[in-house]
Amino acid sequence: MPLRHQHTEYLQELFGHPDDHLAQLMERGVERGLPDIAVPAEVGRLLTLLASMTLGELAIEVGTLGGYSGICLARGLSRSGRLITIEANDLHADFAQEQFGLAGLADRVEIRRGTGLDILPELSEQFGEDSVDVVFLDAIKTEYPAYWSIVRRMIRRGGIIIADNVLGSGEWEMDDTGHPSRQAADQLNRLVAGDEHFQSIIVPIGHGVLIGRRVQ
Repeated sequence: MPLRHQHTEYLQELFGHPDDHLAQLMERGVERGLPDIAVPAEVGRLLTLLASMTLGELAIEVGTLGGYSGICLARGLSRSGRLITIEANDLHADFAQEQFGLAGLADRVEIRRGTGLDILPELSEQFGEDSVDVVFLDAIKTEYPAYWSIVRRMIRRGGIIIADNVLGSGEWEMDDTGHPSRQAADQLNRLVAGDEHFQSIIVPIGHGVLIGRRVQ
């Protein structure tokens, strides 16, 4: 068995045990017509942990899907914290809204319906610079660099940028140098890695999670 697969199985054995709600969430979502592409349980646990290491007052997610990652993020925020999650697909947004309610998070999570490139500028105008504790990117990969150009100034000192699928997905891997999503993910990785205001690393769980913490 390749070493990478051994690591994945080990991580899933230790950390891949979500609660009953999360364990059944995507199964219910698939029955309702959602694609089965939510973050794995170990990435969900990482999202909760990272959110809890910030002030935890405001988080923004780009790509709600069925609400799995949003629930994980919201659970890591402070008691007064809130999550704004962006979703362009009404079917996904409707299902996620139900799941946030079942998780007891309906009053702390707001779904903004629309594309990331439409909604993020509105949020930037609404909240301004140095206002957001956590940003999680998990939507259209070819738009990752454009998302970064909007949210970078919104992240406050001590805040965190997280992006999923930065080393691959079900459609591409890092050796697919001609794939547009690979090119965009690589561009984002290099932008964050080269930004002197952020300390950053890629954690090779799932399909790769980029983490950058603003330090200045």
